[in-house]
Amino acid sequence: MKPLQLILGFLPLIVFSLLARLLPAHDFGVTALISAVVALIVMVVHRPIWPPMILTAASLAIFTVLTIVGFTTGAGDDRWLATWLAPGFAVIIGLIILILVPVMPFTEQFARQSTPPQYWSSPTFKQINLVLSVAWGAATAVIGFSRIGAAVIKDRPGHPIVLELVFSAVIPVVILLYMLKFSKSYPERVTQHAT
Repeated sequence: MKPLQLILGFLPLIVFSLLARLLPAHDFGVTALISAVVALIVMVVHRPIWPPMILTAASLAIFTVLTIVGFTTGAGDDRWLATWLAPGFAVIIGLIILILVPVMPFTEQFARQSTPPQYWSSPTFKQINLVLSVAWGAATAVIGFSRIGAAVIKDRPGHPIVLELVFSAVIPVVILLYMLKFSKSYPERVTQHAT
């Protein structure tokens, strides 16, 4: 599995997280719309187009709903959405990934692109994708909880900016880098042990 493909799958979430932090709260609808467009572009650029990647399809569906909500709510609701839902969105995606593990681990779609079809039903292939999908789901949810923690810190008067930065950026980046490394090393370890 190529790490770049995984990053591409998470690109709509990354764009949403950055824009929600950088744009004013009243632009929540715009943030969600741009993220939905990015998800659609990722879906079209990704080959094969059908069936769509679970992660991208879920992102597109949720960002479409958030776009509608963002453009139909008032300014106070936009502030709430930008403050709490934007950082919590990673928790939602993480839970979707975990819920779908018994149906089809999301990493399996990425792995099939670089693995010959004769290995797709092997226990090793299934184990690798089960572990990777659970790890990515949990990591994504932890990133979301970390960003919610940053929102709680930011909401307090006289909050320590360094602590907010640690929860909003440092922890998520460290988790993401670790997961990319784990996604490369774990399959190699399992396949070496299996042979």
